[in-house]
Amino acid sequence: MSNSAVVEEVRVKEGEEEEEEEKRKRRKNEEDWQQEVRSEHTPGKILTTLDRTTTKPGDQAFQLAAAYVSDAQYARNIPFQTGENAIWCYHFYTKWVTKFPMYLFLILDLALALVESPAIPGLEWPFWASMLVELLCLVAFTGRLVHLGMFTERRVFWRDGKNICVVVAVIVTAIDMVVYLVLTVEGHWDIRWSRVLRPIFAINFSESRQLRRAFCNIRRTLLGILSVFILFLFSIATFSLLALKLFGNQHLTTHQGSPYFDNYLNALFDLYVLVTTANSPDIMMPAYNKNRWYSLFFIVYIVVNTYLFMSIFLAVVYNGYRKHLKNEVRTSVFNKRRSMACAFQVLCEPVDEDMVMSQSTWLKLVRVVAPTTSESHRMLLWQVSDEEHQGYIGKRVFTRLADLLNIEVVEQWRRPHPLENCAPRVYNSWLSCLVRHAVHHRFFRYFFDVVIFVNAIFIATDDTVLAIQKAEWVFLALYLVEILLKLYTYEPRAFFSLSNFWNWFDTLIVLIALIYTMVVHSSSHTTEILDFLFILRVLRLLRIVDTFHRLRVVMQTLINIGPTMVTFAALIMVFYYSFAILGMELFHGKVQFFPTPSTPEQQMCGNPLLVGSEFVQRQYCKNNFNDIVSASVLLVQLTVVNQWHVLASGFVITTDIAARLYFIVFHMIVVILIINIFIAFVLEAFILEYTLDKGKMESAIERKIQELGLGITTQELENKQEMLIENMEHSGNELGKSESDQSAGKCIMFKISEKRYRTVNALLQRMFEQDLADEPEDQVDAVPCRFTLDGVL
Repeated sequence: MSNSAVVEEVRVKEGEEEEEEEKRKRRKNEEDWQQEVRSEHTPGKILTTLDRTTTKPGDQAFQLAAAYVSDAQYARNIPFQTGENAIWCYHFYTKWVTKFPMYLFLILDLALALVESPAIPGLEWPFWASMLVELLCLVAFTGRLVHLGMFTERRVFWRDGKNICVVVAVIVTAIDMVVYLVLTVEGHWDIRWSRVLRPIFAINFSESRQLRRAFCNIRRTLLGILSVFILFLFSIATFSLLALKLFGNQHLTTHQGSPYFDNYLNALFDLYVLVTTANSPDIMMPAYNKNRWYSLFFIVYIVVNTYLFMSIFLAVVYNGYRKHLKNEVRTSVFNKRRSMACAFQVLCEPVDEDMVMSQSTWLKLVRVVAPTTSESHRMLLWQVSDEEHQGYIGKRVFTRLADLLNIEVVEQWRRPHPLENCAPRVYNSWLSCLVRHAVHHRFFRYFFDVVIFVNAIFIATDDTVLAIQKAEWVFLALYLVEILLKLYTYEPRAFFSLSNFWNWFDTLIVLIALIYTMVVHSSSHTTEILDFLFILRVLRLLRIVDTFHRLRVVMQTLINIGPTMVTFAALIMVFYYSFAILGMELFHGKVQFFPTPSTPEQQMCGNPLLVGSEFVQRQYCKNNFNDIVSASVLLVQLTVVNQWHVLASGFVITTDIAARLYFIVFHMIVVILIINIFIAFVLEAFILEYTLDKGKMESAIERKIQELGLGITTQELENKQEMLIENMEHSGNELGKSESDQSAGKCIMFKISEKRYRTVNALLQRMFEQDLADEPEDQVDAVPCRFTLDGVL
């Protein structure tokens, strides 16, 4: 058997073991859930399934079902009681009116670092003012927890780890504030050590579930790469010992005159820096100048540690993070199906010995869950659900409702052009049809793409030449003609719909150029604002991106994975914030920056210990930890890793050699772990979006909508009987171009938005759609749903 076959067999066995382990965990969770349900026979609370023969669904039933559907749609898994008051509290908890203030308080709590000592010069508040604001934030966090406890059972609340983390963080922060206040009033200096805990609030509140999921997956991935990381450190330690024995007794010096591999700790740090290539080839040159054969030591070291181990890190991180993320998504899909099953159980009705949901009940539920959707949109979703036109749907079909609501569907009215209503004979004449046909032709777009490209060449040349200034009027006239012809051809409201970004973009850029040109030629001087508006003309080059299919796919892919990238950006900012606060406490004031240094001490970054150091020679004085902004910029520079050892050396010289640990730990966590996870997720998401085959790989719901291309006429919408199925153009720019469609009268057209995903969880589920395709859906039937009968159900 070949090595590849053995590796493949081992990989298959490992995958089967992981699947079995995941199934065992799921069965245990189901048994725990069932045991919890059976044990909840408390006074005043009846846990039972609904008797549909004697009970009709009322408003409370729809509110309860809407809560379950909303949980499934937004991947929430917040346990709530099902009493009338509890349901109302839960709905209020998930509304923006309560969530938005929480975001503000979270941002405000983190932003206190800008005004707390050490603060940005000129922004420092008195300590009592910042502590008062922080106390207000703690009150808001406590109130949010109390609100959560109003609809969550007490023992379930205290078994939730994130609630315990928030409670502990609030108590610890309050104690630290009291201690700091007392010591400050007494004239003693103290450290606000609890500030580093502030990101805990941003991670553990329910509003940050995607951030918390990423954080938990990183924690699990860290355990998986521990063995590789230990081997990596062992390799560096071994090479450091070899370097000490090879070069330590040869009395070599570096280019700055310092000893070369004189002790083990310095050798260990220098070779760790070499893994990042930040000190290459400087670290090799003294030995290489001594004997060229010494270069083999560094070449072998770079191959083993920089290329081999770093590649293994990426592979292990990618494999581990993807595995844990898939398990998270699998659990999320299970919770979604369970929530939808509970919602169906609340509102289902018996028909021919089967439990089904009628059209009227389904439409009313969707109206409660998504009140902003139009009636035509709801009828479209029902048409997709009720494929057999029976007037009711079963449980299996109903569970797709959450996915239906997560699909970004753009609704547009197909209306006759206003000019056709005013002058139909002129608008439908042969000359008018010829003009509109020319606008629809692809060469019309090609022509103006060439115009944009030529205009860019003129912009890049010297604009003081009179001929070039005159040419600007020609280009501007052509752009105005293009927009007017499009407005003549396409219905204006469809042309300027919210989904047609490029139409808005083109019009705005042309209007800005027109205003600038008119102002400049009517005035003898310009302002910086006008110059900035004129520069915006260059952005019109981006319009060419929409012309080429591959470029458009890449751009749309970046837009689709944007929300998830925001999650990782927030995760990186959490680590930046914690390391920045820690660095400010450790290194504040050790390095100072003077814009115009006048004394020798100021030229040495305000610290005589830095005399003659490379840190001063490279003018790195502004890279310090004297405020949160400077610390964050420094951390960004450390993430880039170029010259990061020189940046670290300044704080090592001014403090102690142990300060290297701060910079090494930052590099390990942020650069090696977080950045590799970021790269892994971008690869996964980009490959999914970039290679998407709309005919084969899209989910059944999206494919169904695109295949049907539903268009609903106004008369049919009023009758709510049969739906008119028309071929729908996928591009929003094509709306209104078909004359046969225009003659059919006013109707509603739908299309799948290129954005596609309303939530990050929908993208994650799509990433693992193939892996989760074989997951059994009937397993949720074994999990009972909990209802409280308050005389309504």
